[in-house]
Amino acid sequence: MLVAFLLTLLAGGATSIGAALGVLGRGTSAKMLAGGLGLSAGVMLYVSFMELLPQGAHILSGGRAGTRGTALAVLSFFVGIALIAVIDRLVPSAVSPHEFAGRMEGSHGGTELRDADEHAADRALRARLLRTGMVTALALALHNVPEGFATFIAALQAPEIAVPVVAAIALHNIPEGLAVAVPVRRATGSRAKAFWLATMTGLAEPVGAVIGVLLLGPLLEGGTMGAILAGVAGVMVFVSLDELLPAAEETGEHHTVIYALVAGMAIMAVTLLVL
Repeated sequence: MLVAFLLTLLAGGATSIGAALGVLGRGTSAKMLAGGLGLSAGVMLYVSFMELLPQGAHILSGGRAGTRGTALAVLSFFVGIALIAVIDRLVPSAVSPHEFAGRMEGSHGGTELRDADEHAADRALRARLLRTGMVTALALALHNVPEGFATFIAALQAPEIAVPVVAAIALHNIPEGLAVAVPVRRATGSRAKAFWLATMTGLAEPVGAVIGVLLLGPLLEGGTMGAILAGVAGVMVFVSLDELLPAAEETGEHHTVIYALVAGMAIMAVTLLVL
């Protein structure tokens, strides 16, 4: 059991590699920010639709043919979206887009006013990126809790596949760390805050293992885990479409966002094939 827990800790700890990549260098360019956010959106969208949702449907169906399991998974998927949408509404927006646009359209009164608007734009972007990083961290932590429990069970019940499974999960945790570290570092200017917040999302995996073993074991029998996986897929899709991609597009690096989005999907496709 100790070995299985340590392997789960190792898989979750790989998030810190992505966090380190996100805070390296003297600054975060618009292209790097766009690439990091686009890559992360691709990872989250692909894993949601190609792994979590189908796996949830399979568990809910109990391996039997029919549409009941799929219907329950779809319902859980949209429940997940609804929950994260409520959380999103409770987090105040960084700035009203219409109010900010009006300030920009009216800024024809000289260099000082333009400079003031540029500073306001920078503050608004930083606030938006901090919010994006925090919500992304929440979504990834929610994703990593059941993933950590699943990793622990796999390592415990099938030791012969533990190492490749953990390696594959660690590999796809790297861009997750990048997803949190890049916007938080850009928003706060603090490498330490960005690194530790991103690392903490990965540590949700061993926490998930402990919670699963001590508290949730009896509750995760039958279809409960399937509903959780499908719900987490909904959370990740919402975050990708509502937070990651809009923030990436605001950098003005549209093609970088698209290329990174596809690259993130390709990375997840390869890691899931290995898994």
